[in-house]
Amino acid sequence: MSKIYNALDKNGERWLLLVFYVMLVGTMFIEVVRRELFSYSSIWGEEIVRYSFIYLAWIGAAAAVKERGHIRIDVIMNYVPQKIKTLLYIFGDIVMFAVALIALLYSWEAVHTSWKFGSVSHGLRVSQVWFLFAVPFGFGLVMLRLIQSFLRDISDLRNGRPVYEGDKLFD
Repeated sequence: MSKIYNALDKNGERWLLLVFYVMLVGTMFIEVVRRELFSYSSIWGEEIVRYSFIYLAWIGAAAAVKERGHIRIDVIMNYVPQKIKTLLYIFGDIVMFAVALIALLYSWEAVHTSWKFGSVSHGLRVSQVWFLFAVPFGFGLVMLRLIQSFLRDISDLRNGRPVYEGDKLFD
């Protein structure tokens, strides 16, 4: 079980990003061929591409948080001591966690309402819950990665190690 958890922890977002990216590109390719060769397109193809892109964005946000690749102004980090740098990263993670928690609660309300009233997508005729769930799912992943980052930074601070500043997302 530990090997599975470690593999998911290390590459979970990458695998999900790959799945949704392949789904997006494959569907888009099929739809372009259908439109150009057969003068026919479908509404379901457009929906798959749209919702795959939404999932890509939210899962990508979690991957960026994990690798500290999200947008920030970090010029000050070059001029402060290591301990202050670690504290600033911890403070940033706490603020981001609070924002993600608020966003998770508000986005979950939309999922709940869709579930309650049974709304379906126009083209696929699939429950809208699956598509609206992308936002709370993404914020949940962001919060998980922020907790991991916070615990790693606390450990680094206690042990006098330099703070983790991130790796490249795709090496």
